[in-house]
Amino acid sequence: MKKILHISSSPKIENSSSRILGREIVRKITEKYPHSIIKKYDVTKMRLPHLNEIQINSFFTDPNERSTMQKNAIEHSDEAIAALQEADIIVIEAPMYNFTITSTLKAYFDIIARSGITFRYTGNGLLPEGLLNKKTAYIATASGGIYSQRELQPYDFAVSYTRFFLELIGIKVAAVYRSEGQAVIGEKKHYKKESIV
Repeated sequence: MKKILHISSSPKIENSSSRILGREIVRKITEKYPHSIIKKYDVTKMRLPHLNEIQINSFFTDPNERSTMQKNAIEHSDEAIAALQEADIIVIEAPMYNFTITSTLKAYFDIIARSGITFRYTGNGLLPEGLLNKKTAYIATASGGIYSQRELQPYDFAVSYTRFFLELIGIKVAAVYRSEGQAVIGEKKHYKKESIV
């Protein structure tokens, strides 16, 4: 049995390729690990606040000294991090919009990136050390063009950023699943799995 955190971020609810792909990944995982516990986290429905000064100050204030306003400001952050800490496997849907991830997914990443909780600075090397270890992630993405190869590959900032961020906080990305070529005329949709390990 595994604890699976399934994160959706497409603004499209119906006929969303990344949502369809994400559900299929979860289904395959539960076939392998029956009786798994699935927690659904749809960032489009949670109205996560974009970073503001109150949140940032709250992150760096001792928990015992936070004001009521500060506690309220990081409530979403605490809940989101707790869900990540509990999970064994993360399935994250990161469709491409304007060459990168949605603003709602970016807002989610911003509230879970907290020094001393999900990562820490060690002074060794340029990047911090991730603290969410022993977790595996699968990325489901969808795009209008074909970004896994050829001329558009350098412009795939959605997958490259999502993978980088997850690994930065210590989560191992096992594979990327793509549903691409959605808007390419005269060419069928491409479904591709990219194993990372």
